[in-house]
Amino acid sequence: MRWLKLIKELETPVEDSLSAEDQAFIDRIANRIYDSGFVTAAVFALEMVKPLALLGSHSMIFFGPIVSAFIKADGYYHAAELFEEPRNVEALIAKVEQLEEENKNKQTEKHSER
Repeated sequence: MRWLKLIKELETPVEDSLSAEDQAFIDRIANRIYDSGFVTAAVFALEMVKPLALLGSHSMIFFGPIVSAFIKADGYYHAAELFEEPRNVEALIAKVEQLEEENKNKQTEKHSER
């Protein structure tokens, strides 16, 4: 019966299961990735570590006290909790790819107007 529950979780869209605050957090991270210009590298890295999301999340919590000594950790624990689920990592990847696609469409429209 547990596998039925897992299948139902996988079938539900990610956007439906995220709160507005979580979606805004993912949007903010996606915009930072897009603004950095390393979209391809970021998507590649996120795809590689997606299966290890739970382990990465637990590692972030373990190293949290050390990290918070050096940086402002407002969103640090929120990210650790949010990216515990691989489907949330997938939501971040989808948002970054959406931003990239929108930019390509805008550039194509500019070139076609000339």
